[in-house]
Amino acid sequence: MEWQGLLSLGLAVGALLVLIFTRIAAHLVMMAVLIILSASGVLTATEAFAGFSNHGVLTVAAMFVVAAGIHGSGGVDLLVKNVLRHPKSVRVAQMRIGVPVALLSAFLNNTPVVATMIPAVRAWARQIDIPASKLMIPLSYSAILGGTLTLIGTSTNLVVNGQYQELTGNAGFSLFSITAVGLPVVIVGMLFIYFVFPKSLPDRQEKAMFGNLREFTLEVAVASDGPLVGQTVEEAGLRNLKRIYLVEIERAGAIVPAVSSEEQLQGGDRLVFAGNTEAISDLLRIKGIVPSIDGEPTLAREHRERRLVEAVISPHSNCINQTVRDAQFRERYGAAVLAVARNGERLPGNLGTTKLKPGDTLLLEARPAFVSRQKYNKDFLLISDLGTEPPRHQRAYLSWGILLAIVLAAAFGLMSMLNAALLGAAAMMITGCCSAQQAQKSLDPTVLLTIAASFALGNAMYKTGVAQWLADGLLLAGLGHPILLLFLTYVAVWLLTESITNNAAAILMLPVVLELTQKASLNPEPFVLATMMAASASFSTPLGYQTNLMVYGPGGYRFTDFLKAGVPMSMLVGATTVLVLSLGWTLTV
Repeated sequence: MEWQGLLSLGLAVGALLVLIFTRIAAHLVMMAVLIILSASGVLTATEAFAGFSNHGVLTVAAMFVVAAGIHGSGGVDLLVKNVLRHPKSVRVAQMRIGVPVALLSAFLNNTPVVATMIPAVRAWARQIDIPASKLMIPLSYSAILGGTLTLIGTSTNLVVNGQYQELTGNAGFSLFSITAVGLPVVIVGMLFIYFVFPKSLPDRQEKAMFGNLREFTLEVAVASDGPLVGQTVEEAGLRNLKRIYLVEIERAGAIVPAVSSEEQLQGGDRLVFAGNTEAISDLLRIKGIVPSIDGEPTLAREHRERRLVEAVISPHSNCINQTVRDAQFRERYGAAVLAVARNGERLPGNLGTTKLKPGDTLLLEARPAFVSRQKYNKDFLLISDLGTEPPRHQRAYLSWGILLAIVLAAAFGLMSMLNAALLGAAAMMITGCCSAQQAQKSLDPTVLLTIAASFALGNAMYKTGVAQWLADGLLLAGLGHPILLLFLTYVAVWLLTESITNNAAAILMLPVVLELTQKASLNPEPFVLATMMAASASFSTPLGYQTNLMVYGPGGYRFTDFLKAGVPMSMLVGATTVLVLSLGWTLTV
């Protein structure tokens, strides 16, 4: 192996160690690797930056905007309203969440689906008197499983397909190529959730994590042309809201205190509520309720710019293992910490001396700029943001129609997946399903930068012979047996996925997999599909996949809860994947 290969191998090992043992963000690590490979001459500038023009990466970006359109139009709320309803048991409740979320995640990015569902599921759990701890892990796992159903189900599938096309020159996979593997996996995974999770998941009744600190006032208005005009408070569904109550109505400069259930709502009424963050998040999604923006608020005028946000600390946050005081939280983030919850319970004691950990849920009082900054900094995962734009409910069905058109156009070969996604993203903005601001916020720059930069290391491993060298080792370990090699491929990608980002794991392993199949005269298709599946099967820890971390705090979970539920799930999904691929595909050529 020449010096170029040794450098590439060293960079690959170094990047893995940095990602596993430090909190340095993945996009910074992969960009540093890209710069070294380009500056050293191992790759030309065109080769180093090929990922930024890759069809898979561009398709991922377009699908982020499509997902923003579904969310911005209230499309997910439409599904929640018509599907969840009133189940009679924990098993049925888990399936009411699992099946629609899996179907949604087959066509939308997992993260916005789970982010939208979390407040809805929490409120629903209280209504049906089932602990949120029984529902949040099934929510995350269903989204992960659903992502394996189609090529656009996760960014990983699209990226692997794009890299496969680039390295081999082949046409790549169609929209439903992975469905033959993903569907059995989803069925087996759902059966596991149905029969095992009701008893194995912890039974922790949701507590008010932040107690009285979470209670505050919020003002909204009745839309003048909305469906609530002329309805009584009772008819509008505003009387018996959970843990939130209507304090007063301001109408034409006059105050209506101690509001009666028979009070008729008028267009422009300003409604003053008191309650908690989850309940107010639900309130803002009611059709006919709009933000109150005329004049100053009638309550707490000095807090005009206040925004209350619940956020989970990400594994990449710079404030991990620091106290709130040492982290200079207010100066660094422009936000004040009102309370900290861990494992579903508010932490007692002095907030200033509380050491922050990954997965902690914070109640923050922040300026509006805090939310937009965190879209780029990734120190936190937002759970509920009370300042988001209200859904455009009248465009909910239109947004679903646009998504359906994208799927049909790609499925029937009318146009490429990239062009279908780009047209769909444009349609979401042109039709008003999402605003330009929402579309811009949906483009997660750290994810896109990590993916695009990772291509450089994958290309270097392929070009310098490192992939061939690793393939020889894998071939030796597999004793040349196709099924054993398929199993080892899956395990290698899965272990990397649990250690680093799923996209980076897939991109690093694909060149090795292609070299392996070429050397052993194997059919590359089942091995590439195994790579896609393994990179998505991250169930074992809350830190392994973003949706797991997002449900960690709201579900009141402990780290061991994910180990108990996720390790058996990972083993079952892996076994099912290898079995289906070995039976349904010819492994040798």
